[in-house]
Amino acid sequence: MSAPQSTTTAPGIRQRFWLWLPDRVDRRVIAAAWATLVVQIGIVGTGGLVRLTGSGLGCDTWPRCNADSFVPVPEVSGVHGFIEFGNRLLTFVLVAVAIIMFLFVVRMRRERRDLFWLSLLIGLYVPLQAVIGGITVLTDLNPYVVGLHYFASVLLVALSAVLVVRVYAEPGPRVRAVPRWFAAVTHVTTAFVLLTVIVGILVTGSGPHAGDGGAARNGLNPELMQHIHAWPAYITFALTLVLVAGSWRTPPALRLRLWTLLLLGVELVQIAVGLWQARTGLPIVLVNIHMVLAVGLVAAMTAVVMHLKAPARAAVHS
Repeated sequence: MSAPQSTTTAPGIRQRFWLWLPDRVDRRVIAAAWATLVVQIGIVGTGGLVRLTGSGLGCDTWPRCNADSFVPVPEVSGVHGFIEFGNRLLTFVLVAVAIIMFLFVVRMRRERRDLFWLSLLIGLYVPLQAVIGGITVLTDLNPYVVGLHYFASVLLVALSAVLVVRVYAEPGPRVRAVPRWFAAVTHVTTAFVLLTVIVGILVTGSGPHAGDGGAARNGLNPELMQHIHAWPAYITFALTLVLVAGSWRTPPALRLRLWTLLLLGVELVQIAVGLWQARTGLPIVLVNIHMVLAVGLVAAMTAVVMHLKAPARAAVHS
């Protein structure tokens, strides 16, 4: 009598893929979180190049590049069309990274709801950002819509920075682990960082780099706006010095000395580039660096805020 045949079968492709996905935070999850932050900052730099090279209307409609084609036609769009279209293509890189990040946390959605919802929010936000970019073209680079497009990237960078911090954090409830005054100064500093970025957007909207020779400006006095922009920037710098000094009285495990010094370093470079560009006629290289540093400042400020709390069981109250 022959032995009964085994009824077990090899797992299907879907099951193997599901089992391959991380069920805890590992190197793949950490790498994907960092990639999310890097590409969100990077798209600010490439978007700045589009604007600063006058290529904002290289593709004069959206989602097509022009009325007859989804891709740039040299005879119609010229080199500016390829610059603008190249930046549009990078949206697919953002989408791909967002999908990978989401897949890497989907198995741990019950244990790490924070990572699941953050990755989902970022993934849904990226297409919305692309739509805002399309509206900027359809409105012929209205300076306020262009500013909204940049500010949407600011929020995406902040969310991505939160994601990076959280992949290193322990799950579970968290409580304040720093003195109350330090937390208060941190939140005030955050408000001034936000104000500095918003005023900087208005400064750019009043200046010479419109993204296209025929694009409108917001009508504000650019020289006056540069001075107004400096006020919250220097207040942010002064408050950051307080945070750096105060960080030495916070629990070492929070590593706030590192994060406040990083914030201070970004501000020093940002101030230097800002003064340099203002005194040299706003060259496009310096303006683009300044734009990227602005979102870098937001990421660093977000990191400081995220390290005010510690897991409830390990927090040290002051």
